[in-house]
Amino acid sequence: MSSNTVVMPAQRGVPRQEQPSPPAPERPRSRRGVLIAAAVAGVLAVGAGGAGAYATAGDIPRGTEVLGLDLGALSRSAAEKALGDHVATRSAQPARVRLDGKDVTVEPEAVGLAFDVPATVDAAAKSGRRLFGAEIVPPVVRVEQAKLEAALRKHVNTERVTVRRPAITFKGVAPVATYPQAGLDLDGAVAAERVTAAWPTGQVADVPLTTRAPAMTREQVDALITDVAQPAVAAPVTVTVGAESFRLAPAALAKGLVFRADAQGVLTPAIDGAKLRAAGRAQFSKVETAAKPATVRLRNGKPQIVAGAPGRVVDVAKLGPALLGVLTGPAPREVTGVLVEAGSDTSVADVAKLGIKERVSTFTTYFTGGRSSPRSQNIITVAKAVDGAIVRPGATFSLNRHTGERNYAKGYKDAPVIVNGVLEPGVGGGASQFTTTLFNAAYYAGLEDVEHKPHSFYFSRYPSVIESTIFYPTLDLKFKNTTPYGILIDTATTGRSVTVSMWSTKVYDSVKTVYGPRRNVTSPSTVHREPGPRCITSSGLPGFTQDAWRVIRKDGREVERKKFTWRYDPEPRFVCGGE
Repeated sequence: MSSNTVVMPAQRGVPRQEQPSPPAPERPRSRRGVLIAAAVAGVLAVGAGGAGAYATAGDIPRGTEVLGLDLGALSRSAAEKALGDHVATRSAQPARVRLDGKDVTVEPEAVGLAFDVPATVDAAAKSGRRLFGAEIVPPVVRVEQAKLEAALRKHVNTERVTVRRPAITFKGVAPVATYPQAGLDLDGAVAAERVTAAWPTGQVADVPLTTRAPAMTREQVDALITDVAQPAVAAPVTVTVGAESFRLAPAALAKGLVFRADAQGVLTPAIDGAKLRAAGRAQFSKVETAAKPATVRLRNGKPQIVAGAPGRVVDVAKLGPALLGVLTGPAPREVTGVLVEAGSDTSVADVAKLGIKERVSTFTTYFTGGRSSPRSQNIITVAKAVDGAIVRPGATFSLNRHTGERNYAKGYKDAPVIVNGVLEPGVGGGASQFTTTLFNAAYYAGLEDVEHKPHSFYFSRYPSVIESTIFYPTLDLKFKNTTPYGILIDTATTGRSVTVSMWSTKVYDSVKTVYGPRRNVTSPSTVHREPGPRCITSSGLPGFTQDAWRVIRKDGREVERKKFTWRYDPEPRFVCGGE
């Protein structure tokens, strides 16, 4: 039978018909035709095999493109290198965002925006084999959604954000609720999706504000107040640490208990360890030992760095969950705390960077009465309080802030002070002499004068104009360290003098004062006062006006000439009694 003949099987139910006559026998095929057919079949077979080999060459299918780069037929390692080189420049380009109609840019490193080259190559390898055409594989881009949202929120017009998230705060120990409300807001997930899609090709990501419904109801907020907030501040909590203990009052618990909202706006109670410690600082100090920072001290007339020492503090990270476990329960409530080592915020390396190595200024004033007089004692007390203070570059030193109120509890005594132009006994009298000494030391160190006020009367123990009084809290002495080095304030007292020296690295060639002549001199009057313990006699001094210029030289030239002017009132001759 011929090979070109197709025999169809008989169908059931169909009568058998007469058989046709057999066909005429075919002519035998020639050898040449057989060879041609075989050759064609071979070519087809080779073509099929070659096409398969072509399509499966390398790890990446042919025709696979990422950002216009053909990765076809490359191995994974070669593809990762090629793609990494291809996107290197793009990786540093900021993302352009059209945020609620406002054009902003976001730096990639600030929000973790980056190409994930290995993941992109993996996606390309799985894109499928093909003989013809191209497959465009989008790059895999990573971003830290929370950081991106925070960066974008800085540019959002707050008046456009109308969504209201729930909140629970405390006014004293009374919980205060803020109820949620639907409105416009920035959706972090939408922002991340659009930025990662647009940034690889340099396009602008359109990020609108969207309407967001609150994730909590008023009833749920009220339930948190009833079940958590109110019981939490209903009674104190005793914290036992080893053999010692202290009590956290409801007011401190109200400061430490916070209700944090997640990305959807759902509130969860938590303990803010820093706020709790600040509110209960006095109680925590009963069981804690503060860390000692590294500092600088003068030894044998030279500044030396003194290493700090770690402290022992209550581990508020562990205390927080323990407190949450009892705050909803009835009194008495107790938890156990543990101490952990706490290092100092200032290391030896930090102090070394300050460059405190030499004395850059010093100033001395003198007093009478010896060390035992009340006025002398006040000068010595305030000098000790300031001794060793360090003023970092760019920082402003405030004498009132450093010492606090100078009162009896701190060892200050009654001594003459000027009150409303009259000499009267007052606690801390004499502190002005230390203030003048400190002001001059800062003045001759070339530091910036921020705040000072000379006395209303002139005292010969002070340099005219370049002096300062102080009165807590209304009159202060402030100066700013405008040098690139730290300043160590060193104080010393004798039975007749107080000295303040500034130690740092020398910046200026010289700091000097040039005085103008005294003018508008006025004579003192005689004032009779009622005799008694508040009346202090004086011989009186003339009043006058005078100018003084601070002249600073650096690198052989004058860099500052600042004028100071002051008008002294004549100090009356106070007489106790008489007219």
